[in-house]
Amino acid sequence: MKPNPTGEQIYEYDLDITGMTDFGVSLDAILGGKEKIPPQGARFDVAFEGRATGRLSGWVRGMDYLRMRADGRIDLDIRATIETADGCRIALSADGVGLPRPGEPVAELRENISLTTAAAGYAWVNTRQVWGVGTVNLATGKIHIDAYQQ
Repeated sequence: MKPNPTGEQIYEYDLDITGMTDFGVSLDAILGGKEKIPPQGARFDVAFEGRATGRLSGWVRGMDYLRMRADGRIDLDIRATIETADGCRIALSADGVGLPRPGEPVAELRENISLTTAAAGYAWVNTRQVWGVGTVNLATGKIHIDAYQQ
């Protein structure tokens, strides 16, 4: 049997951007062409929440402390909590990149995810490498990620 290079899908989530804090220049101004990305880059704190489904399912809330570099690359620094239907909490920490699609308010997302919990029923997440792939549409405020464990 040929191995699946992406591993086993353990969740997917659809999130809504619920808030954004900028630090000197707005993301809307950059995306709308009114401002250029400053030479030192720009930082945005993006709050989000929504539902994860799959083997690991529950409510997801968190923040991405993203940095937009002058060359257009977006560096991700994500911290979130997954609260499962049975009341357990799993800490999510991720880094990765956002790669903007030219001429669109959409970025392709690639994430390196670590999950941590002391809840016995979910202890399996502590030892797994998880990769996430998806998109963010900044015009609609929607994020979609498919996550796979190795």
